[in-house]
Amino acid sequence: MSDTSDKSYKPVIGISIGDYNGIGPEVIMKTFSDSRIFNFVTPVIYGDGRIFSFYRKLLNMPGFNFNQTKSIEKIRYGQVNVYNFDDSPVDVQPGQESREAGEFAIRSLAKAVDDLKEGHIQGLVTAPLNKDLVQSDNFKFPGHTEYLTQQAEAKESLMFLVAENLRIGVATGHIPLSKVSESLTKELLTTKLEIMLSSLKKDFGIKKPRIAVLGLNPHAGENGLLGQEENEIINPVIEHFKNKGELVFGSYPADGFFGNGQFKNFDGILGMYHDQGLIPFKNMAFEEGVNYTAGLSFIRTSPDHGTAFNIAGKGIANETSFRGAIFLANDIIKHRLG
Repeated sequence: MSDTSDKSYKPVIGISIGDYNGIGPEVIMKTFSDSRIFNFVTPVIYGDGRIFSFYRKLLNMPGFNFNQTKSIEKIRYGQVNVYNFDDSPVDVQPGQESREAGEFAIRSLAKAVDDLKEGHIQGLVTAPLNKDLVQSDNFKFPGHTEYLTQQAEAKESLMFLVAENLRIGVATGHIPLSKVSESLTKELLTTKLEIMLSSLKKDFGIKKPRIAVLGLNPHAGENGLLGQEENEIINPVIEHFKNKGELVFGSYPADGFFGNGQFKNFDGILGMYHDQGLIPFKNMAFEEGVNYTAGLSFIRTSPDHGTAFNIAGKGIANETSFRGAIFLANDIIKHRLG
């Protein structure tokens, strides 16, 4: 491996292929068709050369070249590497839901995580998978985030949506809306804010980050009239961080906070539940937004879109978010190295 103390160091970024019947292979190929990216990273795709040969022909991308290897120790720097980690058959059918493709996606992810933990790769970018098709006796997680949190042996992590000037995390992630209120505790919010503060400092290089915390209820509870979560849980946690000298503010009514542009004044924003954070984020940064799992010992990013079976194999998928995930992983690696 390269010397990480060298300023010219180019990290090796592992890529789990996701569902090969979705748009993952296409956005990967489009991203690495621009050779300038190899000035920053060396990619290793945990997949199968047959998948990329299929899409190279289907998408008419004859110039997309890749090195195939069956050993992580034999990758080539400065080009695309496809790590053929698995000899099982692949039946590529763009746009079709397939249990076989879902199982392959999980094997790809598991192998990439093993190599990440062993230091063979310095960061992981996960291409999208279908959450339903990957469920099995060996994988019972709502998505990547929960699986990776367990693999990192972390008590909690933070789903952190990142664009150029917008960073939104959510206190509760992939749970039913009916369970959000009962899941919100002072302990949970304290942990999520600690992760966000630490990440903004360590991963993004912001020495004194400003964080906004959203309320749960309409009008942030209207002083208890529309709900007690703000008075009893959210606001006391905010005061706790203020007393420690941290720049944590709120709780803000979510509609006005985004509607009047107040969000522009903060380095990070903590929403209370999935859609409260992701709807405004995707409305403002859908094509370039990146999902980062903060709070882990290793680095994982992903595009903020799904498998998009409806457009798979048609050559119209936008790779901007996937490219952003590659560059964000690289940036965070460099920040952590100092």
